[in-house]
Amino acid sequence: MIKVLFVCLGNICRSPMAEYVFKDMVKKKGLEKQFYIASSATSYEEVGNDMHYGTKDKLDEKGIPYTKHKARRIEKQDYEKYDYIIGMEESNIRNILRIVGNDKDNKIYKLLDFSKNPRDIADPWYTGNFTVTYNDIVEGCIGFLDYLKRKNIVK
Repeated sequence: MIKVLFVCLGNICRSPMAEYVFKDMVKKKGLEKQFYIASSATSYEEVGNDMHYGTKDKLDEKGIPYTKHKARRIEKQDYEKYDYIIGMEESNIRNILRIVGNDKDNKIYKLLDFSKNPRDIADPWYTGNFTVTYNDIVEGCIGFLDYLKRKNIVK
C-alpha cells in the first residue's frame, strides 16, 4: 500500500483539498485499494477544525466526495508511516523538515514539482481564490499519479 500525506500550513484548505481530489482520482481509476491517503498541517493553529467552507464549496462544485475532516498537525513519526509527504509550498517543506528531521529516505516533495511547471500553490485562506488552488492541486495530483506510474509503483 502506498501511503501519501498531503501537508499545508493549517490543514483546512489546500492539504485536505489535495487529499480528497487524489482519493477521488485514484478511485475513478480503480486504484483506491493501492493507497492510503491523508493530510495534515505544519502548525497548531487549526488543529481540530473542519475544512474551510471554500474548500468544501469547491469540492461540492466539482462533485468530489469528502468526509468530516478534523485538522491535525504532522508528527515526527509520520515520516516513518508515510511513503510520500507532499507539501503545497516551499515554506511547508521547511516546516515539515523542522518537525520530522532530515529527509534521509527522500520522501518529502512539493506537489507541483510533479507538474511540468513547478511552483508553490497559493494559500486560498489569504488569496480567497479556491479555483486557482483547485486547478493547481489537480495539476499536481495528475503529475504525481503519472510519476508513480512511470516508476512502476502503481500499475
